[in-house]
Amino acid sequence: MSYAAPIQDMRFALEACADVWRLRERYPELDADLLAAILEGAGALAAETLAPINRSGDRAGVRFEGDVVRAAPGFREAYEAFKAGGWQGLAADPAYGGQGLPRAVALAVMETTHSANMSFGLLPMLTLGAIEAIEQHGTPDQKRLYLEKLVSGEWTGTMNLTEPQAGSDLGALTTKAIPQADGAYAITGQKIFITWGEHDLAPNIIHLVLARIEGAPAGSKGISMFIVPKVRDADGARNAVRCIGVEEKMGIHASPTCTMAYEGAQGWLIGEENRGLHAMFTMMNAARLNVGMEGVAVAEAAYQKALAYARERKQGGGLIVQHPDVKRMLTTMRAKIQAGRAICYACAVAADAGDKAMEDLLTPLAKGWGTDLGVECASIGVQVHGGMGFVEEGGAAQYYRDARITPIYEGTNGIQAIDLYGRKLLGDRGEAMRRLIGEARGAAEALGGAVGDRLAAAAAVLEAATDYMLAAERDDALAGAAAYLVLAGDVAGASLIAQGLARRADAEQRALLGFYAQTVLTRADARLAEVKLGAAALGI
Repeated sequence: MSYAAPIQDMRFALEACADVWRLRERYPELDADLLAAILEGAGALAAETLAPINRSGDRAGVRFEGDVVRAAPGFREAYEAFKAGGWQGLAADPAYGGQGLPRAVALAVMETTHSANMSFGLLPMLTLGAIEAIEQHGTPDQKRLYLEKLVSGEWTGTMNLTEPQAGSDLGALTTKAIPQADGAYAITGQKIFITWGEHDLAPNIIHLVLARIEGAPAGSKGISMFIVPKVRDADGARNAVRCIGVEEKMGIHASPTCTMAYEGAQGWLIGEENRGLHAMFTMMNAARLNVGMEGVAVAEAAYQKALAYARERKQGGGLIVQHPDVKRMLTTMRAKIQAGRAICYACAVAADAGDKAMEDLLTPLAKGWGTDLGVECASIGVQVHGGMGFVEEGGAAQYYRDARITPIYEGTNGIQAIDLYGRKLLGDRGEAMRRLIGEARGAAEALGGAVGDRLAAAAAVLEAATDYMLAAERDDALAGAAAYLVLAGDVAGASLIAQGLARRADAEQRALLGFYAQTVLTRADARLAEVKLGAAALGI
């Protein structure tokens, strides 16, 4: 499948909407020339190396032989190219071989990787989470042992959270950690849905595993996190951890989703005892933003595929790209993709700037709104293809199949809505959300005209919804939480694009925002009605 990084749209979202240049003081080495070189280089890798093996990887899948997982053809060469380019360590600490660039820049690179080949992109994405967790919670010895090789891409990393009986309820996990005389722990248990948990692209895989130390409190308060390498540090021998199964999935066929058995494997505590969830959320929050970006990335790939097809498919006496309904579908895709891209980039810039309140608020929006966007746009892409979209030969179906996991990954989107309400909105009594609403109102006033009026009206509706959520009984608020997340995402995306237009005039982006305002923001009142639905209306 072909792919070309949308550099112009990416730069507008990153520079104008997310205002990456406010990070100059923290990252003085970043300038426009370096940013352009990074995006162009990542785009070239995506277009020339990753996109050509996307469809073949989907068809071939992975091979599970004994306890070894063989990657799809071409993936080894692609990973070597990714590693050689230093892409894994863009935002990592220079002390361990990283380049120390803003996370937002690394996120933009991740977009191109996932657009070109989502199955491939999941491998460095999980490694990034391991790097961030060890950077923040590891001991000096752990950082020395693991970070340099993870940052270089020589080794890869995973998150091992979920168990068959627990699902999203991590407090129900039963994996045990038994202290050993040498200070290590013997880890025993089973983990499921472990992305790239086993493969043959790197000589070592560093698993970050949640387990319960003997005698620890029940529930989530008794969980600790451990570093469990596939190959042991002391003697280079294979550790007692192995893959015992690979899932057959709807999509992402070239990304192995493994069931992992820990059979007294040697592991080391990372962070404090019984504080594993605290350390895990370092990975989880990073992963939620990255998965949101993944949804936007697959939407972009689906859009490019649909646009190319519409420009070559003749029907009704001309190319279908000339048909108003096809134009409507394609414009819907591009406008919403740009809004989702702006939300994800803005979340990353907030993290880089140390703006914790805005990072925390935008994370569930990026993940929830961004991944729903991915599924929606992939579905529209199938529709643009018509019958050819429903058959595998057309190529559009793969994007839909791949995108469908993203609203489930790293806490389902229902969990994101609960998080937005329970942790973020109630946590500061709406302070961060009111700041977002204020920014939307300011952008609307600066924009002016009918589009500015629509944005201002939608911001007012979001304020009314916020007042309701803060005052409502818990069950009533939770009944409307998913709709509240969608409304907040609708307004945030428009606000960020409007803020971008205030910083940089762009007729094409202004036209996209105008379309978005008429087709998305005008639904705000209906969203509010759904927010106020109430628990009593839930009939099951």
